[in-house]
Amino acid sequence: MKIRTNFSLQTFNSFNVPVVTAEVLFPSTLKELAEISIEKAAKSYILGEGTNTLFCQENAPTIIKPSLMGIEVTESDEYFQVSAACAQNWHDLVVFCIDSGMYGLENLALIPGSVGAAPVQNIGAYGIEVSDFIERVTWFDFVQQKLISFTNAECQFGYRNSIFKQTLNGKGIITHVHFLLPKAWRAVDSYQGLNDLAFPITPQAIMAKVIQLRQAKLPEPKQLPNAGSFFKNPIINEDFFNALQQNYPQMPFYRQPNGEIKLAAGWLIEQAGLKGYRHEGVGVHENQALVIINYDSKHGQHIVALSAYIQEKIMAKFNIHLVPEVRFIGEDGELSIASTGCQ
Repeated sequence: MKIRTNFSLQTFNSFNVPVVTAEVLFPSTLKELAEISIEKAAKSYILGEGTNTLFCQENAPTIIKPSLMGIEVTESDEYFQVSAACAQNWHDLVVFCIDSGMYGLENLALIPGSVGAAPVQNIGAYGIEVSDFIERVTWFDFVQQKLISFTNAECQFGYRNSIFKQTLNGKGIITHVHFLLPKAWRAVDSYQGLNDLAFPITPQAIMAKVIQLRQAKLPEPKQLPNAGSFFKNPIINEDFFNALQQNYPQMPFYRQPNGEIKLAAGWLIEQAGLKGYRHEGVGVHENQALVIINYDSKHGQHIVALSAYIQEKIMAKFNIHLVPEVRFIGEDGELSIASTGCQ
């Protein structure tokens, strides 16, 4: 197994924070995964492409960066069954599926990160979530030293959440994600930005539009280091929403199947006057307020402090608590949000 010591992770996190890990492991096979001791695994952080990770301290814990690759396709009368290894790039998988005539993931185009990280966060965009198409997830359990298969229901998917982010956090590695893509494709085009596509609507047209929309509002991390959407969109009950809407009739909102209302966190931040705000080398993007940019800071703590400041302003103005979508990592592993100073 490839192992590096005293390794800089600056190019391994999209915030471009210059942290160092004492050791990073790059297992590329299941055999190499089994070589990692339970003790070492327990003190490690599993890193994909680092697009949803904020290193908050000068040093990072031991890093396990799996590099399993490969895509396999089978099919039945009703579905294409696509199995992808964890280190595959997510957008590359989406493009592969669309180019191969296997549709459904087009709304999730250009989301940064790896295939293995997608179920952890239950990534979503433009009206769908990745859990809508996951049949099962293959997981290597460090304690049992074996592969375990989780059905969609067993993954306990929620809004930007899953069992892998909660009770199984740090206890193993997703090795493969298995998708079911229906041959009877139906367009999901009701989301703002997609609802004006010209007929006939095709998966290719949806993917092209999603890419255009994302590129227009989200900065490229290599030019402006960021992790995309920093906060989750808050979900509130209808009574609170009705009271809020009286004061903000132009507020964008999205009704959920359970009757709750999802608000746009970026809009809230913009209304608080924070769009374009900068402090200590970090700031809120001038075009998309949901994105925090690391302009020239060498300290992840500056980003933590800015996120806490944003939370305070939104709470004071709207009585709404914003929850970070980005994961906070210290020298001993993942940090609770409270321990960083955020709410």
